[in-house]
Amino acid sequence: MTPELPRPAWRDELVDEYAALSERLSSRIPCFEVPLHLPWIDAINRLKKQRGAVIMAHSYQSPEIFHGVADVTGDSLGLAQAASECDADLILLCGVHFMAESAKILAPNKTVLIPSLEAGCSLASSITAEDVQGLRRRHPGAPVVSYANTSAAVKAESDAVCTSANAVQVVESMGADKVIFLPDQFLGRHVAAQTTVELVLWSGRCEVHEKFTVSQARHAREQFDARLVAHPECSPDVLAEVDFVGSTTAMGRWLEQEKPARVALITECSMADNLRVQFPAIEFVKPCQLCPHMQQITLPNIYAALRDLQHEVDVPEPIADRARVALRRMLDIGRREAVR
Repeated sequence: MTPELPRPAWRDELVDEYAALSERLSSRIPCFEVPLHLPWIDAINRLKKQRGAVIMAHSYQSPEIFHGVADVTGDSLGLAQAASECDADLILLCGVHFMAESAKILAPNKTVLIPSLEAGCSLASSITAEDVQGLRRRHPGAPVVSYANTSAAVKAESDAVCTSANAVQVVESMGADKVIFLPDQFLGRHVAAQTTVELVLWSGRCEVHEKFTVSQARHAREQFDARLVAHPECSPDVLAEVDFVGSTTAMGRWLEQEKPARVALITECSMADNLRVQFPAIEFVKPCQLCPHMQQITLPNIYAALRDLQHEVDVPEPIADRARVALRRMLDIGRREAVR
């Protein structure tokens, strides 16, 4: 754990320098918290300029990180693409460990830091490289598509990586009648319903999304007259109740198109907090769940990582070389889809 750091000194000038940010944050978090965050935000922004660093933040990061210090924000696919194209020599990844590994794999000559070593993922920990090898033996000839929420070692055993945004396209690009798809069984079922490819599924689940229930979804619709949007890592029963199923980026596109008066995002809480900035006219209602791993990332440990260049992410070269092939295959598919 990061030792307790002395809080950066307050400067009265911060009120004017961060007036616009303070206004945005005040509608996302309790207003009394904003002055507590500003000295950290200012110290981080000054330090990252000195270091020549780029801070990348996943959509599940809390608003003071997502809006306050991040240079690049997005879902797993967006951050992976940004890492591969980034010019900075130092990347600080505000997300969970597999995301930082992906950044290092795609930017092997850059230094990649993660603010907390405790930022893991239940999906990534649900499967090992040996498990993938066993699946290949049981299903000879079937290519392996691994969700981005996996370790570098698992990606190295895979033919391609996917995100929830492009899983169907990646599966079908394999050109096979049967594909091993892992590790999220709920996402796998959602993908299987959209393709004729037979999928061999693993038993992994996201500890955040598996908690949502049908009764919660129905309550949000009936009690608040809300449209329902869910991440495909939720159970099939929950997905059957909602108006739209999609990745974090797809959720934003749906809101832009539909412009509902009220919406319940059945996903991680910080996603709704951050989308409120983009869609101030939409009322966001619960349910949501906080990811305990994403919450390990804080402003103080972001500052500590930059100050001390600590928690550098390293992926052994033989694993990185093989995982890079699988990741680049996903990115190539994304580029082909973009020009259609």
